[in-house]
Amino acid sequence: MTEPLEKRLEKAMAELQAAQEAVARTERELRSASFSVLSSDRAVRATAGPQGELTGIEFLENKYRDMSPQELAASVLEAASAARLKMNRHVMKAMAPFTEPSSNVPELKGFELDWERVFGPEVLRDDDGTTSRGGPAAPAWRDALGDEGED
Repeated sequence: MTEPLEKRLEKAMAELQAAQEAVARTERELRSASFSVLSSDRAVRATAGPQGELTGIEFLENKYRDMSPQELAASVLEAASAARLKMNRHVMKAMAPFTEPSSNVPELKGFELDWERVFGPEVLRDDDGTTSRGGPAAPAWRDALGDEGED
């Protein structure tokens, strides 16, 4: 027997309200997120802000003094790219639960995002360089982020 329309509507409204609250929490968390990454030569630390923008560069232990301009530039670019990629993946993880349809209310479908188009193809590659289209199973959207917004 099918569920009465009034009961289905009530469940949909509760689910929608919970989703709106979860989106607001996720937006707040993402606005304050940042990630820092060291270059492989450990000469540079770059920090990417909430929109993937470069917010900081640190030259560590005066290693830059012994580097050629090309080596230093490569270290800066490596660290900055890695920090940005880490931020992009964090955004993907935080938003992934909203792309899933509701298990309780089938009429509430998730939205579809082309992450490769948004962030570039590297965001879908694992650290070993292989492409992962499916990605890890996302927890329920209410619990998508850890207590401190870390992935």
